[in-house]
Amino acid sequence: MRPLLTSVLAMILIALPVGCVSRPDPGPAVLRDSAPPWDAPRDGVAYIEAAGLPEQPLDTDSDPWILDLTVTVDGREVEVPAYIGVDRLRAVQAPVHTHAPGGEIWLEGEGNRDVTLGEFFTLWGVRLDSDCVGGACGDLVVTADGEPVADPPSLVLRGLDRVVVSG
Repeated sequence: MRPLLTSVLAMILIALPVGCVSRPDPGPAVLRDSAPPWDAPRDGVAYIEAAGLPEQPLDTDSDPWILDLTVTVDGREVEVPAYIGVDRLRAVQAPVHTHAPGGEIWLEGEGNRDVTLGEFFTLWGVRLDSDCVGGACGDLVVTADGEPVADPPSLVLRGLDRVVVSG
């Protein structure tokens, strides 16, 4: 009986380290300056840090605000993907994020009242400055609720219903 017990214990000890898998460290945040499409970064936590936003539990839903974002480049609509600002592996989200594809932007939780369009694009991993969106430069036009925006990265999203970015 003793050899059987020793064999069972040895199998358990061998199996234990395999069953516990640590989460890999996130890669660095990279702002793409290429043409679309642009997917949502898999390691959202690196982009949340790059945007300087707080990490919140994935189910944070306090103080919600929803707005619509439309992005076009060279006359073609760009899909705004699901899970921008979300790191599902680590179960955290930023105070601005997407749940589904299509351009519906959610502001929820602590810090959501001051989030800017520039921070959202950092979470997406796409360059946005006063002249460029991604690789499209020179003809950038941003409107918020139909009004032109002079400094797109600094545009505070809370209180807006619709933002249009055209490059």
